[in-house]
Amino acid sequence: MTSSMVKVQNALEGKNVGFASFSINPENDTPEVLKEYAKQHGITSPHWHLLTGDEKAIYDLANNGFNLHAQNNAKGLDGFEHSGLFALVDQKGNIVSRKDADGNPLIYYNGLEGREIEMLIEDIKLLIGTP
Repeated sequence: MTSSMVKVQNALEGKNVGFASFSINPENDTPEVLKEYAKQHGITSPHWHLLTGDEKAIYDLANNGFNLHAQNNAKGLDGFEHSGLFALVDQKGNIVSRKDADGNPLIYYNGLEGREIEMLIEDIKLLIGTP
């Protein structure tokens, strides 16, 4: 997922765009650990924020705020599982979506699907008024 978001970062370099990544392992992911993670993964935008905090608050934000799945799971990769989806949020804090051919909202972008990352880049450009 991070490599996909780095592609978005690089495609929009110099644009008025911010990124927020929320740790689902706040017990381990201290600010120092996240700073090193950013270096290792090519996160260079000063507007990309790697966030950590109270575990309950993070999972509540994911599950109830963004309506995206995240939880501890001993059987999951590194003991956690999450949806792998990205949300596009405008400057007012609203989740922005595009519509499919039938007019149904496509609210999230799969962070592992190349075409959906391209769609995310297109939608961000549309949102900020950049070709």
